[in-house]
Amino acid sequence: MDSLTGKIALVTGASRGVGRGVALGLAEFGATVYITGRTVTGVGSLEETVAEADASRGNCRPIECDHLDDAASTAAVARVVDAEGRLDILVNCAWGGYENMLEDGKFTYANPFWEQPIWRWDAMFAGGVRIAFVCSRAAARQMVAQRSGLIVNVSSFAGHHYEANAIYGTAKCAIDRLTADMALELAPHEVAAVALYPGLVRTEKVLEADFFDLSNSESPQFSGRAVAHLALDSGVLDKSGEVVVAAELAMEYGFTDIDGKQPQPLTD
Repeated sequence: MDSLTGKIALVTGASRGVGRGVALGLAEFGATVYITGRTVTGVGSLEETVAEADASRGNCRPIECDHLDDAASTAAVARVVDAEGRLDILVNCAWGGYENMLEDGKFTYANPFWEQPIWRWDAMFAGGVRIAFVCSRAAARQMVAQRSGLIVNVSSFAGHHYEANAIYGTAKCAIDRLTADMALELAPHEVAAVALYPGLVRTEKVLEADFFDLSNSESPQFSGRAVAHLALDSGVLDKSGEVVVAAELAMEYGFTDIDGKQPQPLTD
């Protein structure tokens, strides 16, 4: 297995879900991975991510951070750069808007847009799109200075087709466009930016729901392996500005999920 030993990564929102999987995937390949989240100890915490990484090859270092505070996001990036002198990989996984899917006992997440609460718009844009912008802005300064780096914004197929919530789709479209425009401005500095589409991921919430068909699902760590292979690709600048699909990258680069399976791309 090729190695990311010596590479420094920062993964936001890594206490659970796709963020945790990305952190574990990068640690699996030997990177030093700084991870952020609001929950440091207990169930669904940074502590659990560190422990799971340490059980294998991992080297994860937790940073307590509430990314709704722009200053805290900027400080988290600065902490990594101050400690390591560089930043090679930023993966923006932090995302808000899934809170309180039940309101007054009713499931409102899938309601039509005219019945959506305004707070959910603010949660997805402030707790998702804005965080990706603020963290990328801080990281890009270091990457431009060192003339190398990779920024991955975790997005969704909702960026190009309807997935039960108009706010979510709009926010993911914003992430995709942000990534494309960032890539244009980063290109002269040899820094790449891509939007990553996982498939159906077996996150804690998906497994709790117990109504998804998981026959073509992915582990959270599968996304991490996709990011690791992007970081190992000397030609990654050719993909900069693009939307890349984790399952398609697996076929291109020749890796599988942690269970040895090859998930199929969800292209429709």
